[in-house]
Amino acid sequence: MKISLMGKSSIGFPFFLFFFSMASYTYGQNMELGFGAGTFNYTGDLAPTYEFRNQRPAFTVFYGYNISKAVTFRVSATAGFLHGNDTRPADPFGGSRDSSFSAIGQTSEFNIFLFEAATTFEYHFMDWRSERSMLRWTPYLFGGFGFFSISGIEDKSADYSTIQPSFPLGIGFKYIISPRWYLGLEFGARFTFFDHLDNISSGDHVDKNFRYGNWRDNDKYYFLGLKLTYAFYDIPCPKNPY
Repeated sequence: MKISLMGKSSIGFPFFLFFFSMASYTYGQNMELGFGAGTFNYTGDLAPTYEFRNQRPAFTVFYGYNISKAVTFRVSATAGFLHGNDTRPADPFGGSRDSSFSAIGQTSEFNIFLFEAATTFEYHFMDWRSERSMLRWTPYLFGGFGFFSISGIEDKSADYSTIQPSFPLGIGFKYIISPRWYLGLEFGARFTFFDHLDNISSGDHVDKNFRYGNWRDNDKYYFLGLKLTYAFYDIPCPKNPY
């Protein structure tokens, strides 16, 4: 089964309009803007476990608003490519299936393009932004809700929508470079109710062509990357004692 890279989804355009309107509205308040680069990965019928060989480039931009010292609300857009194949099958069925969603025979090895729009909440464990604190770092957890869209599927194995919900959940680490700049490392899983990221799911088991997988096990995708954040905040003026 081969899938070729096709046009990218246009779902991102209205999201970015919302993104920048929110940023304009909250400018000068406790706001953050940032971007990051890293990799997407996937687990599913072609890769039951996380395999570093399947990592492919991904990029993200985000807006954050600090609700409190510990909690940040974040809106993000993340896009990149997914890859997987049966070259190292986990079981005999995978070897017989010999499926792939890499662009075999194409000029690029990338295949399906995935765009995600998500809202999440971050919880920071340390009092790292306080002027009285000596800490310049903090670990954090995040979780939330989003939607993703995939494109590049040439022959769909079933009738399904290419826009699906996802539930981001992960961990991260932030370090203060300067009062306005933060550097972060983040890893997050995206849990789905979807079993067709690799275009493999249930099939006709009577027809022993092995073009099917485990439909009870939904696919997941992951983002691992570095992030650079610029923080906007009001600097309080000292009160006039006279």
